[in-house]
Amino acid sequence: MTDEPAGPAPTPSPKIDTSVPHSARIWNYWLGGKDNYPVDRAAGEEYVKVFPGIVDIARHSRYFLARAVRFLAGDAGIRQFLDVGTGLPTVDNTHEVAQRVAPECKIVYVDNDPLVLVHARALLTSTPEGVCDYIDADLHQPATILAGARRILDFSQPIALMMLGIVGHITDDDEARSILAQLIDALPSGSYLVLNDGTSVTRERAEAQEHYNEESPDAYKLRSPELITSFFTGLEVVEPGVVPVSRWRPDPSPFGAPPEVEAYCGVARKR
Repeated sequence: MTDEPAGPAPTPSPKIDTSVPHSARIWNYWLGGKDNYPVDRAAGEEYVKVFPGIVDIARHSRYFLARAVRFLAGDAGIRQFLDVGTGLPTVDNTHEVAQRVAPECKIVYVDNDPLVLVHARALLTSTPEGVCDYIDADLHQPATILAGARRILDFSQPIALMMLGIVGHITDDDEARSILAQLIDALPSGSYLVLNDGTSVTRERAEAQEHYNEESPDAYKLRSPELITSFFTGLEVVEPGVVPVSRWRPDPSPFGAPPEVEAYCGVARKR
């Protein structure tokens, strides 16, 4: 959590409800951003009081995004990205990382948060060689997501499906598997799934999430590492497997391996 005072709240659009906390804005607050409102900061602080480790989870999850996209655009040679559950723009968004490696990359962002829509112009800044676009769609509407993505992406060529911190918002396990299957089935061979989500390993994390879900209409389900691993069934998981986000190919450090955090991730290839 940053010690700097929060800046002025962004000017709300008529569609943005600032009377209840929203997960994307709370996440933005934990990352030290300014695209949040007093209700989000209050909810974020309440969570931190019970589980201070959530700030490390937010930051390590962001670093994982950058490392995964560098791997995909670099070693894996992926040039197309479908990022579902975009969240609010911050440092090193998917298109920025991908297009630094390969300027011709095409990125389609998907979200249904009105505040993300307000910031869409910031997300759509692309290199001249590449493409960036934004789809206003709900995760529960995979057909709508795919129809919009097909206008931009070439579904005869590999695509990286980014599902970062979003599947927990589908609280029914069977529905989560069904939505993932519909999205993955539409992708060609050689595509990748990149997924991370929160886990419930300690009592403090579970308690903090339970309290948040009681106070917010935007519930989020913590799952076991084993259940998150099961989302990759049928895919070729790349090394080091399904691990805490802090332990997925961490950058070299003289301080040794980073601490484990309660969010698991994986990167897997579709045969």
